[in-house]
Amino acid sequence: MKVLYFDCFSGASGDMIVGALIDAGVPLEEIRGALGSLSIDRNAVWTERVQRAGLGATKFQVRGEDAGDGDHHHHHHHGAGAVATEAHAHRTLPEIYSLIDGSRLSATGKDRAKALFARLGEVEGTIHGTPLEKVHLHEVGALDSIVDIVSAVHALELLGANRIVASPVNVGSGTIRSSHGLYPVPAPATVRLLEGVPIYSGTQHAEMVTPTGALLITSYATEFGGIPAMTISKIGYGAGARSFDDTPNVLRVLIGEADASAPSHTVVVIEAEIDDMNPQIFGVVMDKLLAAGALDVFYTPIQMKKNRPGTLLSVIAPPPVRETLTSTIFRETTTIGVRYREMTRECLDRETQTVTTPFGQVRFKVASRDGEVLNASPEFDDCVRLAEASGRSVKDIQAAATKAWLDARRS
Repeated sequence: MKVLYFDCFSGASGDMIVGALIDAGVPLEEIRGALGSLSIDRNAVWTERVQRAGLGATKFQVRGEDAGDGDHHHHHHHGAGAVATEAHAHRTLPEIYSLIDGSRLSATGKDRAKALFARLGEVEGTIHGTPLEKVHLHEVGALDSIVDIVSAVHALELLGANRIVASPVNVGSGTIRSSHGLYPVPAPATVRLLEGVPIYSGTQHAEMVTPTGALLITSYATEFGGIPAMTISKIGYGAGARSFDDTPNVLRVLIGEADASAPSHTVVVIEAEIDDMNPQIFGVVMDKLLAAGALDVFYTPIQMKKNRPGTLLSVIAPPPVRETLTSTIFRETTTIGVRYREMTRECLDRETQTVTTPFGQVRFKVASRDGEVLNASPEFDDCVRLAEASGRSVKDIQAAATKAWLDARRS
């Protein structure tokens, strides 16, 4: 089984992802060929070898009609530098779909690219209170962002990874100025796309994740945590626009084969007993632990000494984030001690597919073992969103999504 790992210790953007995949071996000529009419000429996209805090990396460059989200930290939405040309940076979804149809992606790749933009359109519509058909994508509707997404879709299709995993995502900190005003980091669209994903603020006072980066990482990765058991065959570094003194501004990609001798994954289980804390705080603690990289957090009622009722806090996490989570527990709860142990766990292979229903796009989680599908279910949040938008019940949306997925399997 081929495994691909996105190491987002310095965030992620569309050009960083494409640069890392090219650095890991995807031929630039393959990317140029896949762009079709999106590329003005063969030199409209190119790569440069750059240094980021002493680390060599590939910088993916796009020259087109406008500037956009392709580099994080480089235009009016993401920091200092070039200013976007607004004349071409506002596109509707049908306009973007037409551009994708002009690419040379496979039919599956075109559907995947359109589904990515449909998800982004739904996020933008939710933020601005705009119906999907009237949404205009601004920075992410710019040509270089469209090129980034089409290029990433093609590169990932070429690599054919069976399992895609990502680390907790460094989102940066501070504020950014967009066409709508001054916003906190992460930007509204970015933070929506990162819902349910472990994130944290690194030391950089900058926007480390762009909407394009968040869209690609969260749409392709089916797991978030430490590096899975694998034998590495390829390593790629994709450079961001800025250089920082304290850390390389790169996205690292590791590609290899799953370690057949290690069918299970090592996790650390952290536990603490609590009997003197305001119950209202437990929800906050769970949110903070998940944001800091925990894979799962749960509470169990227990009886403690002096026959007092208490709560057992259990946290399952990748071993590298144990110290961070332990510090969070001490800071956010009243416990004065924790215990931990490493365990192994075995998981089904997970893949996220996107299906089209009469009500909109729904992501579908598919779990399998040795190629046999054992579980499949529609993403609940997608079903809730479409139910609210259409006035139908969540059950109706789930049934429509399941039918669409089964029909796709039979075809």
